[in-house]
Amino acid sequence: SRDLLAIPEVATVEQQIGRAESGEDPFPPNRSEMHVELKPGGAGGEDRAQAEIRKVLGRYPAIQSATLTFLGDRIGESLSGETAQLAINVYGSDLDVLDRIAGDIARVVKAVPDAADVQVKSPPGTPLLSIALDPARMAVHGVTPTDANDAIEIAFQGHVAGEVADPDRTTDVAVVLPPELRQDPESVAAMLVRASDGSSVRLGDIATLSLGEGRASIARAGGQRRQVVTINPTRSDVAGFERDARAAIAAKVKLPPGVSLSFTGVAAGQAAATRQIALNVAVAAIAIVGLLILAFGGARAAALILAGTPFALVGGVIAIALTGGVLSLGALVGFVTLFGIAARNAILLVAHVDHLVDEEGLPFDRATVMRAAEERVTPILMTALVTALGLLPLAIEAGQAGREVQGPMAAVILGGLVTSTVMSLMLLPALILRYRHAQGKEQAA
Repeated sequence: SRDLLAIPEVATVEQQIGRAESGEDPFPPNRSEMHVELKPGGAGGEDRAQAEIRKVLGRYPAIQSATLTFLGDRIGESLSGETAQLAINVYGSDLDVLDRIAGDIARVVKAVPDAADVQVKSPPGTPLLSIALDPARMAVHGVTPTDANDAIEIAFQGHVAGEVADPDRTTDVAVVLPPELRQDPESVAAMLVRASDGSSVRLGDIATLSLGEGRASIARAGGQRRQVVTINPTRSDVAGFERDARAAIAAKVKLPPGVSLSFTGVAAGQAAATRQIALNVAVAAIAIVGLLILAFGGARAAALILAGTPFALVGGVIAIALTGGVLSLGALVGFVTLFGIAARNAILLVAHVDHLVDEEGLPFDRATVMRAAEERVTPILMTALVTALGLLPLAIEAGQAGREVQGPMAAVILGGLVTSTVMSLMLLPALILRYRHAQGKEQAA
């Protein structure tokens, strides 16, 4: 805590350790979580603070650490079950083989550029008391395996010997050895085991007792044993980091028979969301084209209205290139919103040209199209300006925590607004004059 408070960007440090009866996070006793509050500042300060925190944690030996924002922690848990942006799951049947492969993967991934907080989520070892019954010695003393197992159960787990009835409940009464007699092999070895003939014998006379270490837990998924390697890439393009990690693992780690890998986390969640967005956009696009054809009486007007979407796409792509070149989920949402704004501006202009020709009886010529553009320049500009002013703060502070989705979305919309507005006011009138002319004559007639 003292080392973390020495970082200039850090305001407060709070440590969560141990177990509570009704705690939010039931950590094992080998884990602690430190909540770090940063001083007010921009995204650059947060990035510097995160890098300094990792340096401080790296100076402490024999610990595994991960540095995450609160939102990143929750997103990681919901996507992969692990508090990390990327989790590599190793499946198999042999626990020792899984540990070895997971260790190899961790060493390979550490060499991938921008890898941070690489760790194998090995469960902590727990002390075990091994009791190996000796059938030969048990036969000499007339003790059966059931007799020995009953005595061991009573000593460590407890055996229900009766009940106590209260007015509102019934409580079991169990017999169990006191804790001080269950702490070392010598005390347990002195425990008496009653044979079938009523005689007693020490447990140490019929069994070999020894202290060792075993696994506190065994993780499983899909009916298979699992080991996990977690990573928090420092680059914003987590999907690109996953591709690099996959390539490095495929080239340097040989999986034995029966062992398989799966990648989960932010990249997998983004890929699934991208597929869902693509499906929804395709369905919506078909419906929109159908509505435009019905509203304007043909496919020609629908094509003119949708002609502005490529220009909006150009502005959005330029904005992505200027802000890091990462096509995130927020950027995809921005493109969907942007296409709607571009189509609305085109509808304003095409509909007004039709109004001047059909309702006011003007000829479909250059003067009429220019008049429609002049009369609609104010609504189009005001729509773009109001949207830009509303999104500008989000785009400026795109790197701050909690704005991982809103920031890229705002940048894409701002970039596309510029190109789509220019197209609506300068190029669309020429397209209307060229390709709406024949239909305009028919309507005028």
